[in-house]
Amino acid sequence: MSILEAYPRCFGIGLGRPFRRQVLATGDCKPAGTLFSPALTGGALLFRPHLIAPTLGYRATWHMASIRKRTWKSGADLKTAWVVDYFDQAGKRHIKTFGTKKEAEAYRIKAQHEVVSGVHTAQSTSITVSQAADDWIADNEARCLERSTRATWTGHIDNHIRPPLGTMKLSALTAPAVEQFAVDLRSRSTIDDQAARISPSTAKKVLATLKSVIKLAERRGRIAKNPAASVTIKVPARGTKKIRAGRDFPTKAEVNAIIRSAAGRARAVAVTAALTGMRASELRGLMWDDVDFAANVIRVRQRADAWGVMGAPKSEAGERDIPMMPTVANTLKEWRLQCPRKKSRDDTAGTLRLVFPNGNGNVENHSNIVGREFNPLQVAAGMAIQTGQKEDGSPILRAKYGIHTLRHFFATYMIERGCKPKKLQGFLGHSSMVMTMDTYGHLFDDEGDDQTMMREADVDLIK
Repeated sequence: MSILEAYPRCFGIGLGRPFRRQVLATGDCKPAGTLFSPALTGGALLFRPHLIAPTLGYRATWHMASIRKRTWKSGADLKTAWVVDYFDQAGKRHIKTFGTKKEAEAYRIKAQHEVVSGVHTAQSTSITVSQAADDWIADNEARCLERSTRATWTGHIDNHIRPPLGTMKLSALTAPAVEQFAVDLRSRSTIDDQAARISPSTAKKVLATLKSVIKLAERRGRIAKNPAASVTIKVPARGTKKIRAGRDFPTKAEVNAIIRSAAGRARAVAVTAALTGMRASELRGLMWDDVDFAANVIRVRQRADAWGVMGAPKSEAGERDIPMMPTVANTLKEWRLQCPRKKSRDDTAGTLRLVFPNGNGNVENHSNIVGREFNPLQVAAGMAIQTGQKEDGSPILRAKYGIHTLRHFFATYMIERGCKPKKLQGFLGHSSMVMTMDTYGHLFDDEGDDQTMMREADVDLIK
């Protein structure tokens, strides 16, 4: 009797004709030590199918999973379950039980396909979403991503992903489960609870973070397929407000009022921000060496993050040269005479380094520039919104604008002065024209009537 006849269940649907002929003719299953091994009892052969593919020079196929019915008594009741028995791609045996044969068959097909593809992860060995998120955070730290970026993504995970999904195993995470997660995120943009409410754009970013977490797990073989890949959150364009002076950024009169009421560093910061369009982080990281009074330009080469750490601009396009208006140059020359110097034990006189430092010549906190200077300037100039009343009846006032709105002011003022879109993109350090036009495109005037333009083109061409 041949080995195939003695052990038909081991070979299932077959090992391929060349191998089958070899076994039938000679009984030789070389290398027998890898494909078959003596069992501990009776000298029987234990078939190890997961080792066939690595040891044969041609493709071999076999049954990697089987389903059996299990029946047992529980008291007076007769109970039934369906058991899927299979080996994974590493040769480890797994057993999973289901209530119905249909569920078991669906899992058998799925598991067998994943094993063949080399991506199967059994639920018993699968990590949780929370563990996958920890791996992703560690990977981001190893890649030296900017601290503020990592802090934002960690906030997405801790505040929005771990609570509903953290304990769920990756192998149990399905596309419908992720879709429900996305639906729940979208619904939080309309709830009354201000603390729990998130904007549609934040919901979209949280989903993107979850997708990235699972994508890394997929690359590392922790999950067979990313169930979040096809799930999306669209931010509706309808109802999106176009920025407008006096509401989203200060008018020319308001900017003049802020500048007139300011002095010292506060005035220098306000003038530079409003007339160069630099980001607050770029202002805090600006060095005197990058203010070229001879060429009349400011060279943006670095920025300071929320922790005061100096680094490169947000993108490659962020590294740029911005021409200085005379008001900017004169204001900075005046401020340079008062600017705090960076002192050391060997340099007691100090060295001018940062343009807008704190009193010790180090990077100033963003909150100090905004909370101690920019916001009080607005309140003093009458640009404030009443948010309540104090116990004595006096109003509680909040500044009308954030410091980033001065960047919008600069962009719209340049458009008003005839600046072309591509040039404006360069001044602002936008990575793409799409970003510039999505924000400011509606402010560019149409250059003439379309019909007139066509008639003039026709006359010019057809002689």
